[in-house]
Amino acid sequence: MTQFPFYIVDVFGVRKYSGNQLAVVGNAGSLTTEQMQEITREMGFSETSFILTDEERDGGYDVRIFTPRREVPFAGHPTLGTAFVIQREILGGPVSELAINLKIGKILVDIEYEGGSPGVLWMSQPRPDFGPAHDAGKLAPVLNIAQEEIDGRYPVEEVSTGFPYVIVPVCSLEALEGVSVDLPRYYAYIENTNAKAILVFCPDARSNDNDLSMRVFGDYYGVPEDPATTGSAAGCLGAYLSKHRSLGGDVVDVRVEQGYELRRPSLLLVKADFRGGEIGVRVGGSVFMVAQGELV
Repeated sequence: MTQFPFYIVDVFGVRKYSGNQLAVVGNAGSLTTEQMQEITREMGFSETSFILTDEERDGGYDVRIFTPRREVPFAGHPTLGTAFVIQREILGGPVSELAINLKIGKILVDIEYEGGSPGVLWMSQPRPDFGPAHDAGKLAPVLNIAQEEIDGRYPVEEVSTGFPYVIVPVCSLEALEGVSVDLPRYYAYIENTNAKAILVFCPDARSNDNDLSMRVFGDYYGVPEDPATTGSAAGCLGAYLSKHRSLGGDVVDVRVEQGYELRRPSLLLVKADFRGGEIGVRVGGSVFMVAQGELV
């Protein structure tokens, strides 16, 4: 009977058990798509990633990522969590860079070490794609907030670095904390959008060490609210901030916090730079090993 090693890692937490937990399944090339989807539902995390083989192909490791409801072409914390597992369990020694082959293409991950162990992992995200602007007045009822609480200085806009989000700027932490998605309105709204997940952020933070706060909602993917910072979402936010100079310039270097409403404080580092008409985005954070075992 085939056995599949699996690992539970905690990504973007300020400490173990505070970030976004992820299941990573190894040696998964013989599993069907339906089996991967079922395992993801059984694991119960916002995403589960599957390393198809321990061998490199075209300079990277083939990986598929699933949410409880469907496969996705890219997601941030599975990319970094999977890179952590590959470095630790497959390579077994320090490497400064490795590549992961996802459905959207090859993603490069850089690893910084502290005392011989991985410290911060960084990934370079695909070039951002900016979609249409949205009417704040139509979106406010979806979020159960007043239109005046959406910051009118900047657009409500779709952004994707491989996984699309509707980016919504609000004026204060109070407005951010007050967001409560009306699911019937949400599903009616996303019928006409490419982006099915909504990222709401404000230019304030609870911790004096951080710069921004955000929340991410994606019931379409089986995640009513993502409990901790998501790399794909934060990458889109970095691109948005750079494009609109929301922090005063087109160079972004911020600490983004998430998960406080769910008592899961997490932290993601975001860098973006608008040069030569293109925006480059990098996101980084810590990864902790939580548990490991075997699926039979």
